[in-house]
Amino acid sequence: MKFEQQQQASEKDVLFWDKSARKYAASAIADEAGFERTLARTRDLIPAGSRVLELGCGTGTAALRLADAADSYLATDISGGMIAIAEEKLASARQDGEAGQLSFRQATANTLVNDTVRYDVIIGLNYLHLAGDLSTVLGHIRTLLAPGGLFISKTPCVGDMNPLIRLAIPVMRFVGKAPSVTVFSAALLEDSIRTAGFDIISCERHGSTKKDIRPFFVAKALE
Repeated sequence: MKFEQQQQASEKDVLFWDKSARKYAASAIADEAGFERTLARTRDLIPAGSRVLELGCGTGTAALRLADAADSYLATDISGGMIAIAEEKLASARQDGEAGQLSFRQATANTLVNDTVRYDVIIGLNYLHLAGDLSTVLGHIRTLLAPGGLFISKTPCVGDMNPLIRLAIPVMRFVGKAPSVTVFSAALLEDSIRTAGFDIISCERHGSTKKDIRPFFVAKALE
């Protein structure tokens, strides 16, 4: 029953993000300075010659900025609508001779886990809170990483937000105004990453606001 419920939630989320894709693509980045800090730090963490997987890439904004740091860069999202827009951006970039090592694919950690490819770096920006059961997705990410590979995550910890926001999410979800959201605190996320088989190298805050509820974790897969 739990699996069926998760499948139904995933299907609803696909519909939500497909419907929202164009509006999402046109929206401004809420914290431009924080986003730039995250991109710069992530680029510094990608070793030369790496195979990189990005989960929850949306319309490919980060992937298009980071792909040239890797030998290969696969950016994925649950939404075909998001990937279609990302492909449009990629086609434009290739006309300028850029992003040759980048590819996009509609996929999730759950659908990729049975592939034979293992990655040196996995990136999830604004991803984990939207990816379903936390322990399950972290387990899939651990499986997808090569031994000693890095998992880089920056995601809202809804458990550290105003309780009124947490109460509003199920209502918004019910009326089709929000996707599924997994609620956890930064402390719980840190514990969950360790439990999944990672050593946490650093936890940083890149936001420009006084209260940054998006911790930036760098974690190494234990061998």
